[in-house]
Amino acid sequence: MPKLCDIKFPSGCKTLPEGFWSSVDVWIKKPHVVNKRLCGAKETEGENVGREALKFLLDDSESSSKVLSFITGHVSETEEHKEPWCFSVRTIIPKVNRYGSKSHKEVILKDYSKQQVTFLPFEEDAGGQVCLKSGNIYQILLINQDCEEWVVELHLMAPDAWFSDGVAYPHPAWFSTDLLPKLARWASENKSSEFSSTLSLLPVEKYSATYQQLKGKYKALVKVWPEVTDPEKFVYEDVAIATYLLVLWAEERARKGLTARQTFVDLGCGNGLLVHILTNEGHSGKGIDVRKRKIWDMYGPQTVLEEKAITPSESFLFPGTDWLIGNHSDELTPWIPVIAARSSYACRYFVLPCCFYDFYGKYQRRQCRKSQYREYIDFIAAVSHISGFQTDEDCLRIPSTKRVCLVGLSRNYQLPGEAEAERRRTDYIHARRLAPGVTGQRSAARNDGEGCCGSGEAHGSTWGSGFQPRERVETVRNCAALPRDIVDGVVQRVATAFGLARCALAFTSRLFPSVSGSLSVGEAAGLLEPQTLQLLKKECGGLQTLLRNHHQVFRVEGGRVFIRDGRDPKPSRGDAKRKPVAPGALKTRPCWFYDHHPQRCPLQAEACAFAHGPDDLRPSGRPLKKIKSHVC
Repeated sequence: MPKLCDIKFPSGCKTLPEGFWSSVDVWIKKPHVVNKRLCGAKETEGENVGREALKFLLDDSESSSKVLSFITGHVSETEEHKEPWCFSVRTIIPKVNRYGSKSHKEVILKDYSKQQVTFLPFEEDAGGQVCLKSGNIYQILLINQDCEEWVVELHLMAPDAWFSDGVAYPHPAWFSTDLLPKLARWASENKSSEFSSTLSLLPVEKYSATYQQLKGKYKALVKVWPEVTDPEKFVYEDVAIATYLLVLWAEERARKGLTARQTFVDLGCGNGLLVHILTNEGHSGKGIDVRKRKIWDMYGPQTVLEEKAITPSESFLFPGTDWLIGNHSDELTPWIPVIAARSSYACRYFVLPCCFYDFYGKYQRRQCRKSQYREYIDFIAAVSHISGFQTDEDCLRIPSTKRVCLVGLSRNYQLPGEAEAERRRTDYIHARRLAPGVTGQRSAARNDGEGCCGSGEAHGSTWGSGFQPRERVETVRNCAALPRDIVDGVVQRVATAFGLARCALAFTSRLFPSVSGSLSVGEAAGLLEPQTLQLLKKECGGLQTLLRNHHQVFRVEGGRVFIRDGRDPKPSRGDAKRKPVAPGALKTRPCWFYDHHPQRCPLQAEACAFAHGPDDLRPSGRPLKKIKSHVC
């Protein structure tokens, strides 16, 4: 058989052959993780088939005999096949609007006895007639050369007849450079994810079409984003979340025979973009957050956003709302299933957990083998179940490490059982509040026994008593608000430890000469007074954050502090996106080395991003860029 490429596994690899089939399943079910021009795939399982049934499927033509010979590896008619082939059909879905909307179909035959899988592409015309695309048939095999040596190979049936469309079927070289190395790596690692596959609750093709439409519609927001956050990440992330909800709700309407679009409330809506998109796409709703953002005024009056602190209580129930949304809702996250359950029997919820919070403070991890993230998702799922929901878990396609969502589509009890369901909710929240170690730093020691803390009592206006919402004014804890003399003193103390105060030093190496070359962060902390260390401990990241803020002077990597050499052309981690100084660029800050080093700065003034003396200091006088008042 024409072999395109092969990869040998390390001697004594213990994950085979199970790891091989695990990696093949990734390629079958999630081809988009390798081929970025695809949105995904749908697999329809069929019955196992033997040689005669396979002949029938191939229509027993002359070309089909060649295909059968390729599949079986020239096994003779009289030779008995150990097991039937496992048969399924895969529909490959491209990223529509960019690579077209045409889906591609393949018959997949798995032969577990011979450790091989064959892909048979076919086309189906309007009359239902199937035509096999024999030129694009390929096979992946696992071969055990001896007791210790394993090899994975990829074969093409007809390399000269291969047709590359650049989407579902790339150039054959791509199989050698991209696909087979990935399969070999996955097979040797044989890792199984803790979480569901992405978009497991939705039709992938509808999601792909809707996402491309919304991405084109709202991409203009990236250019006018007024917040300090990265617009590329936050705009497209909220577009993806909005896409998920719109498709989920469309499927719900079709399933239930509804015509009216669902209403919603986004609790802890942040920048409000998700509310803006859902509103523009025809869903009535609003967002609530403790703090108004700059971008809110850009959306226009049709996007309803309210600035108020949310406290779980009778004042924040939404009996006329279909869906409650918690998108990175922090301390509100565990409360959202409870608020939805108590709002009305028909209320549903969607929550995307991020930071780890319990009902009355930080979530305290228990000692177990799960990751912290998996444990927290399980906790929110338990809250959802106790609150009375049939809970589904899914994984979104967003640029974030925290992308597992929980969806409460229906209840796990009938309406007459509402009183008993409320008793379970009340007792569970009460138990969480009284459990040792779970109240955390936010509980404020207000265990007054009111509301939901009364055993089995119906919730009252104070059933969230003890919950502490975030402050209306965001506290800056990145060392930027520390007194200037303290910050300058820390920088000078750490720099002096490198010997920069000695006049005999000169710029003769890639790194500035120093006593030890580098200091650990702990050694740097030992140079400071106790009072200064106490101030730094109140800041996020402490001393490391302060030193990283002064990246002109220091480089912090792997828990060690180095003096930065501006002449070094090789960027360190975190400097990959740093650009050279543009000619005529305004310099708004003085150069630390020019002011403090005995030999001044090693760079020429025009090559340094900082000012060499008062005459080189040119504060920016440019006015702020005007932003359009309404987008989309």
